[in-house]
Amino acid sequence: QVQLVESGGGLVQPGGSLRLSCAASGNIFGIYAMGWYRQAPGKQRELVATCTIGGSPNYADSVKGRFTISIDNAKNTVYLQMNSLKPEDTAIYYCNALKNGAGYWGQGTQVTVSS
Repeated sequence: QVQLVESGGGLVQPGGSLRLSCAASGNIFGIYAMGWYRQAPGKQRELVATCTIGGSPNYADSVKGRFTISIDNAKNTVYLQMNSLKPEDTAIYYCNALKNGAGYWGQGTQVTVSS
């Protein structure tokens, strides 16, 4: 089993920044990718950013140039740096990890961008 614990969500004004963190624990050996998804009310869950361990990141078009994903392998933690936030970024953000073809999810953390 893999457990994912998220932190860093909250309320921020448009144009502001937040950094989300997700720490993996448990049987973490074999994790080969981590990433972030989000789901706004009434909408489908969508990919935000993913990255393979030691590999290249990929981003949704809507966040390119504003968000940065990074993985600290020593800490078993994935980060999502979110800059220039917009109201349309408001959603529940979920951490994800892949291991041996299986997916694991965090509980989700709320990000609200509002004046």
